[in-house]
Amino acid sequence: MLQVKLMKPFYTKKEGHLVKFVFAYQYFSILKDDELFHFIPVEGKEIIVNLNTLQVENLSEVFVFQKGNRFIRLPLYQLLLVSDIHTHLQAILQEERAGLHGVNDQAREEAQEAIQFLEKENFDRMIDYALATHDEAMFFRLLEQQLLERQMLEKQENGGF
Repeated sequence: MLQVKLMKPFYTKKEGHLVKFVFAYQYFSILKDDELFHFIPVEGKEIIVNLNTLQVENLSEVFVFQKGNRFIRLPLYQLLLVSDIHTHLQAILQEERAGLHGVNDQAREEAQEAIQFLEKENFDRMIDYALATHDEAMFFRLLEQQLLERQMLEKQENGGF
């Protein structure tokens, strides 16, 4: 059985529901019979994982490892069968997912701030419109709504008291 000694993607690229892990020299090595073979990107150099199914998509990709003048050529499906690469892939995927959740949370927060800003701008324009058209009823309804929203925000900031 082969043992993966080091497996770090050179870079990661997310395309829809697929994530590509691209490997380069010195970022991927295997141990075979106590001999260390280093990955060389002469044929295959990426592993594509479907994030929905967590299945490797490019099983026929051939990875080549070298030690001196000796080479090991392994299709990805065989590498998955005869080594512990799946445990390393799981660790990389967990790191990737944690990073994606962090990005998603940040994007969600930025979107929420943008929505709040746009809602306030729209509300201000509605008040301006009510003043421009001398619509007192609309103006006072908007002021009342604005006052209620401020009171709710103050309650939330004070812990609901």
